[in-house]
Amino acid sequence: MSNAPLMPKATAVWLVDNTALTFDQVAEFTKMHPLEVRAIADGDAAQGIKGMDPISTGQLTREEIEKGEADPDYRLKLGESKVVLPEAKKKKGPRYTPVSRRHERPSAILWLVRNHPELKDSQIMRLVGTTKTTIASVRDRTHWNAGTLTPMDPVTLGLCSQIELDFEVQRAAKEKPAKQEYGGATLLPASETTRKPEPETTAPSDKQSDDINVDAVFAKLKTIGGKKPEDE
Repeated sequence: MSNAPLMPKATAVWLVDNTALTFDQVAEFTKMHPLEVRAIADGDAAQGIKGMDPISTGQLTREEIEKGEADPDYRLKLGESKVVLPEAKKKKGPRYTPVSRRHERPSAILWLVRNHPELKDSQIMRLVGTTKTTIASVRDRTHWNAGTLTPMDPVTLGLCSQIELDFEVQRAAKEKPAKQEYGGATLLPASETTRKPEPETTAPSDKQSDDINVDAVFAKLKTIGGKKPEDE
């Protein structure tokens, strides 16, 4: 199926007023329902809409219209428009939340703050469509309804999808620097790595200890054997 012309309703108004094309032909060309085209012809619809000439925009030729007028079964072919529309830019801002669900946002914020403290305010704003002021009031327990707020998963509330929540949590985990603790395989603090090693205390050599022990044992043996040192 080909694309509809620019401003299909205004184009239909012009075709109804300026050609002898059938309602079905106009409906097929503009991708509208034939009954809607009939309502335009009867004045029941599109009142106040100024017709747009598809010939001036290059979407239709006079020859193409004449073919359609001569043959009711002929289907008009859409030409390439001479009008270049600027590409619609995506608006950046908080997610839109239906009015019926806006009272649930503080509960979702409380759940996110408690379960995912690594999330930034901007990420929470994207997930539930809120403001920094509301996030701060929920976090500081200064929200007007803080006493009755119950943490509720924003996915369960339908404020965001599980994929969107997982994406923001993973992004926050990557951006947050790893906490370095003492012990294990983590890095040591600079005070530990730059400290000069203390000189070791020199212990008596094994040889000296052995000499002293041998002399003492030898003297003891002489005493036990009844020999005095002067008898030697």
